[in-house]
Amino acid sequence: MADLSTDFAGIKSPNPFWIASGPPANTAYQAHRAFEAGWGGVVWKTIGDPIRNVSSRYSSIDYGNMRMVGLNNIELISDRSPETNFREIAEVKKRWPNHAVIASLMVDTRENWHDFVRRSADCGADGIELNFGCPHGMCERGMGSAVGQNPDVAATIIGWVMEAATIPVIAKLTPNITDITAAARAAKRSGANAISLINTINSITQVNLDNFVPEPFVGGLSSHGGYCGPAVKPIALNMVQSCASDPEVRLPISGIGGITTWRDAAEFVALGATTVQVCTAVMHYGFRIVEDMIDGLNDYLDGKGFENLDELRGRAVDTVRKWETLDLNYKRIAEIDYGKCIGCNLCYIACEDGAHQAIALVDPAGYGLGPGRVPNKPVPEIKEEECVGCNLCSLVCPVHDCITMVSVENGLERLAWADYQTRLAAGDATAFAPHP
Repeated sequence: MADLSTDFAGIKSPNPFWIASGPPANTAYQAHRAFEAGWGGVVWKTIGDPIRNVSSRYSSIDYGNMRMVGLNNIELISDRSPETNFREIAEVKKRWPNHAVIASLMVDTRENWHDFVRRSADCGADGIELNFGCPHGMCERGMGSAVGQNPDVAATIIGWVMEAATIPVIAKLTPNITDITAAARAAKRSGANAISLINTINSITQVNLDNFVPEPFVGGLSSHGGYCGPAVKPIALNMVQSCASDPEVRLPISGIGGITTWRDAAEFVALGATTVQVCTAVMHYGFRIVEDMIDGLNDYLDGKGFENLDELRGRAVDTVRKWETLDLNYKRIAEIDYGKCIGCNLCYIACEDGAHQAIALVDPAGYGLGPGRVPNKPVPEIKEEECVGCNLCSLVCPVHDCITMVSVENGLERLAWADYQTRLAAGDATAFAPHP
């Protein structure tokens, strides 16, 4: 069985699965339950001057039968006193000495940062996460994403923190920024030991068309909130890879954003993360989802012949390049497994109306149709010469692996746009004639 233990900027945990700072990490009771279920770490709900929350606080996007594909919240940091939170962190750490317990902090002045950093260390926390990401409520007070969106301000505050820090410091970055690597570089420049990303994305998820107030509803008004859950995973993966590939960052990364399964976690690790943090999925399904995450990740690593997470970490980072480096002469086309085809013809409709008209409907005779096919109903057939390999048909097909994409040899040499521009500048435009 593969070794799932992690060392994240000096913070050790039995596995990479951490509870992210949020509602599931609000109390010692929850931290105990999380560790009993198998989680490797807990990042405490952000501690600062106690606030007062509103009612209600959440709204969501549903898709088909799937609830909470995206979750919006306007909840703020902990509404409990710092004294209570630090006392409970000490209690949890005493009971679970081999698990990671991280204090998430958000305060204002240099003196307050020094005070809270020292109190975090004094209570036994393994590390400190600086919440520079909250996009609602706290940013109006000059904290949260108001800091994270300004790398110079973030660097100043990290500098204050490092003056007093005796345990590892993690800067939590906001995705509500044009270039997240600017914030990551600022974290590196000012001495942070690691970064975590992403925090929630500014959003309005829905509008009630009877009263014209977006949810969540608060006395006839609403507010923009923080978006999280499975829907944000692609954005998170992109930003994690951007930071992992930046030579000016080179910091350990804790990946956050839409992680629900072991496969999600593996993707974050492959793009450079050392640990992963989960919040929305726990709010949806409970702490015990980590059991499947641990088993699934172990099985995957064993199947690949990897002995530990280090062998997976970062393997996909360098495969992401600028568009101009991609081979314009590479050819891929769709291929249909007629033994699996159920005859919905959705691939034809999608290609005909939304793509490249590269699928025809033909007589079904001799195609070895799969079970459940309607007799004499036309069969989709790929027009190989016209297929541009866009992948759309394989994506809309409801049957797994019924339509796959296969590489085909076309006899053309590799040529990227950047290479073509170089040749063009040298007076050679024969290798590739771009489409108008």
